[in-house]
This record gives sequence, structure tokens and C-alpha cells, in this order.
Amino acid sequence: MLFYNKAFGAYNFKVPICTRLPTMCPHNHFYCRFAIFTIMIIRLAKLSDIPGIMQLIAEVVPVMNAAGNFQWDSTYPNAAAFENDIELKQLWVADADDDIAGVAAITTDQEPEYAQVGWDLNETAIVTHRLAVSPRYQGQGIAAKLLQQAEDEAIRRNIKTLRIDINVNNKATQQLFPKLGYKYAGEIGLGFRPNLRFYCYEKRLDQMAD
Repeated sequence: MLFYNKAFGAYNFKVPICTRLPTMCPHNHFYCRFAIFTIMIIRLAKLSDIPGIMQLIAEVVPVMNAAGNFQWDSTYPNAAAFENDIELKQLWVADADDDIAGVAAITTDQEPEYAQVGWDLNETAIVTHRLAVSPRYQGQGIAAKLLQQAEDEAIRRNIKTLRIDINVNNKATQQLFPKLGYKYAGEIGLGFRPNLRFYCYEKRLDQMAD
């Protein structure tokens, strides 16, 4: 369930949080139907969120690495990168009753290597970086909500193009992006992450059907 919160200037949505271990669920469901609901707010991050964001990263990195995705490690993304995002007012979090469930930097920063897929780097685009969702909240649509926030920012700023890159081993987001209207543009390497390959995706708001 999704609704707009004028006080926060962002979207809230109710998410079921299971209060029982899966093995205790009489229905044998991973998330027990006997669940409470918490309010999830997509909002701009604050410096006081840094510990929670870094806890999220500490949860996410081992899961990524176990799946063969080595885009992130113990050195990146770090607190300094997120602090810079906050200073620039471009870091958004999914706040579940003061628990950081997801994070995304919604920027206009384009990597020089994006030109390899034919993108015009002189065209202003909203580019989502450092997108992550805590394993404790995965499967609840939080990544999609953060990407919707990127689209809302593009509309607010009259920017017609959204772009994102992901590691070739990030299978989950490769399935998500097309569902949200992003189109595959090609594969690149990034100079600051040597020996890794990335897929690029783009969504053009001026080409969407009415």
C-alpha cells in the first residue's frame, strides 16, 4: 500500500514485517501471515543515518559476494561517499521506523565510460548510484520505490532521461529494470572498478506511451 506524505515530501508505504521465525509459521510461509505492518518512508538521508546505512552495506556485501557480484567490498561504498551524497542532498533512504531498509544516490553524475554504449554525456540525466536494499527487507518492492523516487526527481527537474549501471552478476536488478521501463543499452568496464563488467540501462520519459 502506497500513499504520499506531504510532511516528508516523499512516499510512504506499509510493509509487512514477520514477527515469527519461518520455522514457527503454521502456514510454512517464509513471511508468516501473522505479521505487523510498519510505515516505510522514502526520504532524503541525514548524517545521523550514516551508521544505519553502513550497517545495511555490511549486510549486503557478503550476500553480493556470495552470488559472484564483487562490485562492492570492504572499501566501497564507504561512509565518505555517503557523507558526500548527503552534503549534495542526493542520497535517499527507505526508512522503516528508523531502520534503514534501503539506500540510493540519485544524482546527475555520469561515468565517462557511458559513452561506450552511445550515450550523449552532454545530455543531463538522472543517474542512480549505490542502490541497495537490506536482505532483511528484500522482496518488498523497496528497490522499485527508490527507483520511482529517481523518476520523481527527473520529473520535478524536467529531466527526460534516467540511467543506471549494474554489475553483470547482479541478476535481481537485471530482472527489475525492464519491468520499470528501463532498456538495456550495452556493456562497459569502469576505470574505478577494474576487472569488472557492467550493464547499462536507460529510461527515456519523453518516449513513454501515454
